[in-house]
Amino acid sequence: MDITQIVLALVIVAGGLAFFLYGMHIMSSGLEKMAGGKLEQALKKMTSNPFKSLALGAGITVALQSSSALTVMLVGLVNCGVMQIGQTIGVIMGSNIGTTFTAWLLSLMDVGTDNLIVAMLNPKYFSLVLALIGAFMILSGKSVRKKDIGNIMVGFAVLMYGMKMMGDAVSPLADMPEFQNLLVAFNNPLFGVFIGALVTGIIQSSAASVGILQTLASQTGQISYSMAIPIIMGQNIGTCVTALISSIGVSRNAKKVAIVHISFNLIGTAICLSLYLLADSIFKFTFSDLPVDSAGIALVHTVFNVTTTVILLPFMKLLEKIANLFLPNKDEEPEKKSFGGIIDERLLATPSVAVSECEAASVRMALLAKDTLMMSLDLLTNYSDKKKEKILKNEDVLDNYEDQIGTTLVQISSKALSEHNSQICSRVLRVINDFERLGDHAVNLVDVAEEIHEKKIKFTPEAQKEISVLTGAIREILENTFSIYENPDEAAAANIEPLEQVIDNLTRDIKANHVQRLQKGMCTIETGFVLTDLLNNYERVSDHCSNVAVLMIETAHNAFDTHKYLNQVKFGNKNFIDNFEKFSEKYSIS
Repeated sequence: MDITQIVLALVIVAGGLAFFLYGMHIMSSGLEKMAGGKLEQALKKMTSNPFKSLALGAGITVALQSSSALTVMLVGLVNCGVMQIGQTIGVIMGSNIGTTFTAWLLSLMDVGTDNLIVAMLNPKYFSLVLALIGAFMILSGKSVRKKDIGNIMVGFAVLMYGMKMMGDAVSPLADMPEFQNLLVAFNNPLFGVFIGALVTGIIQSSAASVGILQTLASQTGQISYSMAIPIIMGQNIGTCVTALISSIGVSRNAKKVAIVHISFNLIGTAICLSLYLLADSIFKFTFSDLPVDSAGIALVHTVFNVTTTVILLPFMKLLEKIANLFLPNKDEEPEKKSFGGIIDERLLATPSVAVSECEAASVRMALLAKDTLMMSLDLLTNYSDKKKEKILKNEDVLDNYEDQIGTTLVQISSKALSEHNSQICSRVLRVINDFERLGDHAVNLVDVAEEIHEKKIKFTPEAQKEISVLTGAIREILENTFSIYENPDEAAAANIEPLEQVIDNLTRDIKANHVQRLQKGMCTIETGFVLTDLLNNYERVSDHCSNVAVLMIETAHNAFDTHKYLNQVKFGNKNFIDNFEKFSEKYSIS
């Protein structure tokens, strides 16, 4: 080969690698969209048992087609306080096993073509069929799910085309003396580990680097097992680069995820490489100098990762101690301890997980809004400066929740999302404004309570009784609203609107009664100002609770016309009338 042919071959290899990486991205994005928020939910629920964690890590890596993506996800979840470092170790181990799936899939490229049925097992051929089906689904599919499946198929075909391009480009290398001389350097196992780690670190994809090795091995026939084994071990070390990059600017606990990942792969490589070299020197393995093919590389990749996991699984606590040794725990900021992180931007790498975490954060925001309002209600009858400061601090946190969740959802909306996740985005974006406004009303009630306390304002016994009844109704609508948001229940949500109407009637009647008492000289104008402020805030609180309940019902029916819904509910609806009468009787001031 002359210099022109070499340059063209390198260009084709680079292009093939680009197709491979892009195809993998398209395929993994489609798989991740179809998985929805189930990935994050599974991570939260199944990490208590080491074996479940292993299976989960392997399964998610197969679904995402990227152990690096899973590691970045873990860093993000630990950084925002959703997971602890100990919960991630088994998942990381399982992800190393899951990443071997791609190597086995690529090994099918060596399947013969003598028989039509056998030939169709070769991805070079069946991926073309998948590409045709996928393109048809993308162009003609009416549902988002069908289009996602089509994208997965086309992505796989692009990936395989990239592999074929690289294979065609490197096949002439077998006859080049320069290439054969270069391979002599790989007889040094440490150099092989270094090259494997370097290439994987540069392209940040162990699947792609293993694919390149498989291509070189199958097309040139010049790569032996003794060369491939150290390279494969190095590739597992190189994949830690993504975790290292993602750990920049995160909490100490989140940085420990990267340390665990690196420690696991370094220790595994040191143990397995030492055992292999020692055993080879003693037993003189006959296979060491034999040419390795794609299936052989997949086998070595699998044996290495499974062996490393089996050896280190009993020492998960030791890996955590190593991470703690490098990064000892320090006291976190008080606010972070109380409320945890909100949303970590690294989760944007897996949009469905980011959407799910935004939804979970909105639930935390809802509970904080409820607790803050309950404190403000207590403050009206039992004033405390300490409780006042707590309410004001909580309101700042609620503002931060709205800002971070809203910003994240806007960023997510620009990405490809499933229909289900798009609905969640829309619902959460609408509801966080209501939760933030509830925090504002809690602060308004603090002002009312402070005025009552400082001016020693006393309501008449009749007014105190009326306020007590109304406050009871406000407490119930708050409890019910946040209960149906945390655990969606359409039937329970339908009971919010009748209670809101009762609260509106109560505020109207209390205002009318106050005017009558004022005319009789039983109370003062100053008392009336305070009462009006109190009633107005109560009424606004119930309005926001109604907004939340209506939104939950609209989401269940995938319809968003609040005005139309409220008209249907209030006029001629027997269930509404029955509940309205029940609440009217329960919260009567007559």
